[in-house]
Amino acid sequence: MAQQAAVLQGCNNEVVRCLEDLCLRRDELARQIRRDEEERERLRRDVRALGERLERVSGSLARKAEARDELDKILAETDAAYVKILDSFRALLSVLKQEAGALSKTAVLESNVT
Repeated sequence: MAQQAAVLQGCNNEVVRCLEDLCLRRDELARQIRRDEEERERLRRDVRALGERLERVSGSLARKAEARDELDKILAETDAAYVKILDSFRALLSVLKQEAGALSKTAVLESNVT
């Protein structure tokens, strides 16, 4: 009977060691789970913040692109108007040169007549 008690005590000790080992494993897994949950929550906050930032940047880009397009339109219209002004100046210069030439010829002719 003493031998059976010793075997029983040995089995009991082994069961206790196995239970302690399982408890240690469970505690380690619980720590890992808490750490992973904290990281998951941090990543969710980061994703949310990045999503908000992406929306702000996208809105800003859209407004800036619209402003650029408007400036491109204004520049094109201004350039076209400037070309028309240059053409008008050239035409005016040509007319002035012709009139000046005609006046010079008239002045020369009148000075030759006297």
